Amino acid sequence: MNRAETMDGLRRSPNVDVCVLGGGINGLSVFRELALQGVSVLLVEKGDYCSGASAALSRMVHGGLRYLENGEFSLVKESLVERDRLLRNASHYVAPLPTTVPIFDTFSGLANGIVRFLGLTRRPSRRGAVAIKAGLGIYDFLTRKRALMPKHQFRGRKATLAKWPALNPAIRNSATYYDAWVSHPERIGIELLRDGLSAGPNAKALNHATVEQAGVGDFLLRDGVSGETLLIQPALVINATGGWIDIANGSLFPKNARPAPLMGGTKGSHLIIANAGLRDMLDGHMIYYENEDGRICILFPYLGKVLVGSTDIRVDDPGTVRCEADERDYILQSLAFVLPGVHIWPEEIVFQFAGVRPLPASNDSFTGRIPRDHFCTVLEGQDGGPPVLCMIGGKWTTFRSFGEMAADMALERLGRPRRVDTAERAFGGGRAFPKDRGGWVEELAASTGISADRAASLFERYGTDGDDVARFIAAGADQRLPHPAYSARELLYLIRSEAVEHLDDLLLRRTTLAISGELSLDMTDAALDLLVTEKGWPVQRAAEERTRFLTLMRERHGVAEATLSARNEQRSEICETTARSG
Repeated sequence: MNRAETMDGLRRSPNVDVCVLGGGINGLSVFRELALQGVSVLLVEKGDYCSGASAALSRMVHGGLRYLENGEFSLVKESLVERDRLLRNASHYVAPLPTTVPIFDTFSGLANGIVRFLGLTRRPSRRGAVAIKAGLGIYDFLTRKRALMPKHQFRGRKATLAKWPALNPAIRNSATYYDAWVSHPERIGIELLRDGLSAGPNAKALNHATVEQAGVGDFLLRDGVSGETLLIQPALVINATGGWIDIANGSLFPKNARPAPLMGGTKGSHLIIANAGLRDMLDGHMIYYENEDGRICILFPYLGKVLVGSTDIRVDDPGTVRCEADERDYILQSLAFVLPGVHIWPEEIVFQFAGVRPLPASNDSFTGRIPRDHFCTVLEGQDGGPPVLCMIGGKWTTFRSFGEMAADMALERLGRPRRVDTAERAFGGGRAFPKDRGGWVEELAASTGISADRAASLFERYGTDGDDVARFIAAGADQRLPHPAYSARELLYLIRSEAVEHLDDLLLRRTTLAISGELSLDMTDAALDLLVTEKGWPVQRAAEERTRFLTLMRERHGVAEATLSARNEQRSEICETTARSG
């Protein structure tokens, strides 16, 4: 991922088979697919990899139970197949998640669900036991041949409240089925990138860069880090920018030939809550519930905290989305409905995030009715320019199959054969994944000299890629950081090998420090010091980077500098307590 070498290579040879715009999960997926087929492919991302919608998902890896009432059976089937593949190929980050649905009616929603399925109404309604039972029966049927997880089960009111006494007492039943969750979705994006780059020098990628039309067949590539520009000449452009597709198309086509809008995304916001009582009462389950207005919400344990969301609001500008105060209130109101005895204090919201679902353009008044499926549209180039293949829609769970679809269309255009199938290809820390995790950790500790606890932490964070991180740590003098679970050489490894160009790249996406509410101001400054030394930034550049990051945390994630500063004292108290007990 050497930036200078990538630019030099493009300067010497500006012709590429495919230029992929967008380094979200779908863009990274199609980049990997094409790179593994030996195609000359360049990926360009205007921000950081997985910094848009791919960083704002609900952390669910699921089939889409509620899509059944839209009649999207093929999407649900495909999603369940891809979910199970991720459980096998990325088992370091994707794990089963028991999911419980509180049910407050028996027949409610059945008739309305039928007419909604037939397209005769857009109106949402509450789902009763019969409708949910039917949906879960279909879920079980679609996974019957694989049977990786248990079938669904129903409970009566008494059994439900015995297990979750804090649930709304108006409950009549509950149903539990299994889906999955992803702990580090942004890191999966980095692993897809590295798998694609491993194919050889024909695969190149740049984050913090842009592409725009510069004449017939020519496009101007601008490196946002160095300010350098150069011309590239792709035979095909793939627009995988998600909610930014129409904006990106505006820079790829002349003003008099810009295509009609293709996207019409909706915003989903989530909160991360530090409430140990709420986390423990969930007993490891996701609560997949309906708010009083029929909107589906989720609530589940995430990295020691609780994730709750989400909203579904139309947006025009994907670049400005954030969780607004009224959304926060809505999410907390939904939580109070399903768990009426739980009170969340403002200071318990340790992080918030919002992203835009990349949905196809639609005039439907009910956003839940907009199709969640994915497809590709090819826009022919103007005056001899290259065609633009636009990836429309898609959900996080189906990134591999969507990337495969787009890649196959690109290969057909290029007249190239497919030579590698990724369906069962493990990647990143999911490769050579051990059945005996404890034995793997012990062997890593013994071979590198790091402690068993540290080896276990690296395995949890990187899977079997933790071996590379551990050996890098052991190869030089290390330094403790304000957060005891990390060290200077671990962050240095990420900076050097994973295209870290800004502080938020490191703290928001390469690690889970920010989203888990574990980031303090001292840890922020320690990470910045490492970046300053590694990048050779002058004092002014370092100050600008610090201000940039703190502004981002405050405005986009609801975390003020004062909150980060207060965590300094909390972290010190934890360290002192640990030292005394040790």
